[in-house]
Amino acid sequence: MDDEMIVGLYWDRNEQAVTETADKYGSYCRSIAHNILSDPSDEEECVNDTWLRAWNAIPPQKPAVLAVFLGKITRNLSFDMYRKKHREKRGGSEMTLILDELGECVSGNESPEEAILGDELKSNINSFLSTLADENRHMFVLRYWYSLSIRDLSKRFAKSENNISVTLSRIRGRLKEYLTERGYDI
Repeated sequence: MDDEMIVGLYWDRNEQAVTETADKYGSYCRSIAHNILSDPSDEEECVNDTWLRAWNAIPPQKPAVLAVFLGKITRNLSFDMYRKKHREKRGGSEMTLILDELGECVSGNESPEEAILGDELKSNINSFLSTLADENRHMFVLRYWYSLSIRDLSKRFAKSENNISVTLSRIRGRLKEYLTERGYDI
C-alpha cells in the first residue's frame, strides 16, 4: 500500500492504518530505535509508541513523506527513553559518545530566544551539509541522525575505523566553524 493510501486511512480514522504502517515501516523504525537504544524491549516500546503518536498526529498533520515523519517520531521517542534510562549513569555507550561528539559543535544550552531560532539553525546545518561531498554527507547523517556506530560506518564505507573517526572529527570542526561564522555561540 502506498503512503498516500496509508495517510488516507489515518484521516478516515481506520485502524487498518496502524497495521499497514507497521507492515511497511516496522523494520525501518526498529532499526532507528535499535541504533539509539540497543535494547530489544525498549526498541519495541518506542516503535509501538511511534504508531500511537502517528495515530494521534494524523490528522491534523498530513506528512509529506511518511517515512521521514515516522522516523523522526521514532528517533525522538528513542532519545527520550535513552535520556530517561541514562539520567544518572553516564559514559560507555555508543549514544553517549555520539551526543558528546555533537556537543563539540552544537550546544544544547540555549536560552528561550535561541530556541526560537531552532529552525534557522536547522536551515544552517542543512546548508552546511549540502556543501559536503556525498560520501561525507552520508557518513555524517548516518552517524548523527541514524546513530550508526563507527564500526558499522567503517564496514559500510569500506574504510578503517580511524579514517571514519578522523573524517567525522574534521566535519564536526568545519560545522562548528560554519556555525560560528553565522553567529552561533558554541
